[in-house]
Amino acid sequence: MKEGKIGRIIFSRIFEDEDLLEGIKKRVKESKVKAGLLFLIGSLKEACLGFYEEGEYKRIEIKKPLEIASCMGNISVKENGELIIHAHMVVSDKSGNAYGGHLLKGCKVAATAELMLIEALEVDLKRKFEDKYRLYLLNIEK
Repeated sequence: MKEGKIGRIIFSRIFEDEDLLEGIKKRVKESKVKAGLLFLIGSLKEACLGFYEEGEYKRIEIKKPLEIASCMGNISVKENGELIIHAHMVVSDKSGNAYGGHLLKGCKVAATAELMLIEALEVDLKRKFEDKYRLYLLNIEK
């Protein structure tokens, strides 16, 4: 377990036609947050989600207007200092059908996406590659 303190709470907007994941990364870098939580709501023109299976993310592409019902995740860095956004998202279509999974590149923002960042202070949140899962997982000891 690791423990930190809450720092800033940052509100930002991601605009029409931006890639959602790239937009989140851009705003996290601009705010200089190295560890924290993220929450997001809004709308998409299309979405790309992932389902982790056998060492890779299987892409789920939804090519129609969607509401972002929920998106939450965390902010950390790899051992080499590279920023990592790990988020899961649930989207719904006009009939109320829901789709969920890991946030991948390829989600195009419609009217807006409203991003809330909660900065974690005094905590070194790093990810380490684990061969067994072929993923960068939080480096927190048992």
